[in-house]
Amino acid sequence: MSNSYFFTSESVTEGHPDKICDQISDSILDEVLRQDKNGRVACECLTTRGLSFIAGEITTTGYVDIPEIVRQLLFDVGYTDPAYGFHFEASAIITSIQTQSPDIALGVNRGGAGDQGMMFGYAVTETKELMPMPIMLAHKLARKLAEVRKEKQLDYLRPDGKSQVTVCYENGIPKTVESVVLSTQHDPGIPQKKIKEDLIGLVIDKVIPRDKRSKKMRIFVNPTGRFIVGGPQADTGVTGRKIIVDTYGGFGNHGGGCFSGKDPTKVDRSASYMARYLAKNIVASGLAKKCEIQIAYVIGMKQPVSIMVNTKNTGLVPDDKIVQLIRKNFDLSPAGIIKKLDLKNPIYRKTACYGHFGREEEGFTWEKKDSVKIFQQI
Repeated sequence: MSNSYFFTSESVTEGHPDKICDQISDSILDEVLRQDKNGRVACECLTTRGLSFIAGEITTTGYVDIPEIVRQLLFDVGYTDPAYGFHFEASAIITSIQTQSPDIALGVNRGGAGDQGMMFGYAVTETKELMPMPIMLAHKLARKLAEVRKEKQLDYLRPDGKSQVTVCYENGIPKTVESVVLSTQHDPGIPQKKIKEDLIGLVIDKVIPRDKRSKKMRIFVNPTGRFIVGGPQADTGVTGRKIIVDTYGGFGNHGGGCFSGKDPTKVDRSASYMARYLAKNIVASGLAKKCEIQIAYVIGMKQPVSIMVNTKNTGLVPDDKIVQLIRKNFDLSPAGIIKKLDLKNPIYRKTACYGHFGREEEGFTWEKKDSVKIFQQI
């Protein structure tokens, strides 16, 4: 008897209020790392109508012109017209920055984790990126939507947008796309029928493979019927509020910590990247079809307090054997992870949109499959 179910994941464009905040936080981090590779950053942003508020802890030998970075980011994203209700030059910018707590620095300075917590990584054979299919399709839709806007193929589009994809699974295997949602901010006076036709032709048809569509696949474009007011004018954005979009779209577990605005001494970020790296190499090696890894830390301690591997009954060997192999071959201290993945570089702004995982692009070192042979030793 087959076991079928639907699974849904979403993504958002860089003009979404929460993603504006993620990008601001990571742009500030990048600028610190350009000047000071050992800088410490824990930077949060809140944005609303006419205002960006940046707060956090930054310890660095460099100087960061935060208002300039914020305005440049807003310009790049596309908030260049006052009609959008949020403008790169007209919005107020407030900052409240202090240095890292000396009590936390005590542990980090000696190579320990900057906080306690658990981080997860996941990989699966559903796509060539070794990612779950719903989140990969959702990211590709959002990215294509932004591309169509920026290339002015549809000059009435505005920066804010979202996507959502529902996939039907049978016995744990993705079979068909059952529904697609695409919401995009747009200029007034554009007929809903035209928007739907344009986005189906230029975005959905370019991303959703014909052979993966169910015969009754439903398409929803701007389901309320209008999306003129958007971005920070419509919704308040906050750094770190799209952690499921950033990771696996709801597949697997999540430790709860966000990535953006955090330098790599923060294991919320670096250990999550390492967990993905390990899970991806395990699956790429053929050792398992699915793999979830948890790594947990104690504040101030170098090595993780626990490592868990769960291959979801798809592994060729017991999971504890894989744990032993990881412990033998990989240094999972914060310093070890930073060195292995070369994380002290200004690479983070581009991670802030369209997912931190499944992108085999320059700088995404945790997506490399260069440890496959280690896992083929078993």
